[in-house]
Amino acid sequence: MGHGPGAAVTPVEGPASGGGPAPAPAKAPLPVRHPDPTRPNPGRRRPAPAPRAKPAEAPAAPAPVPPTTAAPSAESVPPPAPAPESADEPAAASDAAPEPEPVSPFDARPETGPADAASAPVQPTPDTATITFSTQALAPPTDAEPTPVPSPAPSSAPPAPAAQAAPPAPPAPVSTSAVPAVRPRTAAPAIPFPAPESVPTVDPRLAQAVGRPVHGDSVARRTGQSIRRLAAPKAPPGGAEAQRARELRVPVTSGRIVAVTSIRGGVGKTTAAALVARTLQRERQDPVLALEADAALGTLAVRLGAPTVRWSVSELAQILTPEMHLLDITGYLVPLPDGGWLLPASQGRVGPPLDIPTYRTVTLGLRRHFAVTVADCETLPGEVARTAMDTAHARIVVAPMTVEGVGGTRVVLDWLSALPHSALSSTVVALTSGTPDQNLDLATAMGHLRETGVGVVHLPYDRHLAAGGPIREELLSSATRRAAAQLAAEALDRAVRAR
Repeated sequence: MGHGPGAAVTPVEGPASGGGPAPAPAKAPLPVRHPDPTRPNPGRRRPAPAPRAKPAEAPAAPAPVPPTTAAPSAESVPPPAPAPESADEPAAASDAAPEPEPVSPFDARPETGPADAASAPVQPTPDTATITFSTQALAPPTDAEPTPVPSPAPSSAPPAPAAQAAPPAPPAPVSTSAVPAVRPRTAAPAIPFPAPESVPTVDPRLAQAVGRPVHGDSVARRTGQSIRRLAAPKAPPGGAEAQRARELRVPVTSGRIVAVTSIRGGVGKTTAAALVARTLQRERQDPVLALEADAALGTLAVRLGAPTVRWSVSELAQILTPEMHLLDITGYLVPLPDGGWLLPASQGRVGPPLDIPTYRTVTLGLRRHFAVTVADCETLPGEVARTAMDTAHARIVVAPMTVEGVGGTRVVLDWLSALPHSALSSTVVALTSGTPDQNLDLATAMGHLRETGVGVVHLPYDRHLAAGGPIREELLSSATRRAAAQLAAEALDRAVRAR
């Protein structure tokens, strides 16, 4: 049977070759379209959104409430602006304008016409109440937005005031009655004059010309002493030297002042003061001060080995206050190489003499910081020397080993006995030998002075001391070291027993 080219071909439903039920026709695949997030869900009917009134001002995001503050009441939360009602939307929906619902990929439907809607099979959709995908799921997690509270019904009673956060408690006042464990250091006092510069104690040109220091004992004497020490039996451990060391280390209850003076210059006054100060600084653990109270070109700094000097007694007296501590005062002193401290009277220049108020201010202000103060005073009968002899705890009068020296010293001792308080019991006389050969009998001279009740110590001739310059203890003769220790011990013993 022929078919024209324009005839329609009708599919014949029948068994295939061999007979049997004909296979079901293949269904065309349903078109799949991705949801458009800008369009509403076409598979669900939704009422048209009501026109939204433009708010006067966007509400600010609520600040996080601290856990300690009270939650805001219903009256303090402003109600949302109501939207105008529409005929197509119930009045209940006008309280809050609905936002576009997120589109789920399972709610997508193919766009079909009215003719195809009856023949196209409907693909079942999963329950949207159990599985819901949103385009906002990829956003970082944030705190939940507060649920808007509907406006309360009008009431005749006045609204309760909103709970306010309690103000922070004021800091507790600091108590000033408690005494601190460590007393703070006071500020440095204002200096009413320019700070002085450091000055060398010895001119550099003269320092280069100084030769090698000599030993106090000659080579022959030191050799004989070594032989005698080897031949003599060993001395017991608790000998005279140990006893002398215990006397030098005796504790003191308050600062003691030992004044050193003489009847004239050039007899070894400064040398005796340096020996006593050096011995006490070596044996004692508490601070010892060497004070120079002779402003007439004193040489105490040179004898003690200080390389430079800066502050003087007159300058320290102007800035010294009772509130200053030991660490504040030591900044104005000269540290000695072998320990101890030095306060010079001048910088090696000719200046005004030291007056009595300055001496009293310095000695009274420093004695509470130092266990022992050795003051190298001017010669008698100077005003400062007489004041020092009257106010010191112990006195050392240096006299030369000559007839006129011993006679003048006896006159001074008679003057000391006429003071209101007895000063002879706290006085020691140091007889110094300026030459190795003396024409005055030592025993007779010492007995003449002891008649007044004072102690007498002989300082023998020493080549190292006679050469001048810094005193080095290792170069002193053995007799000089013993005499210096005895002189310092007797002066300290009298100072401790004084008033």
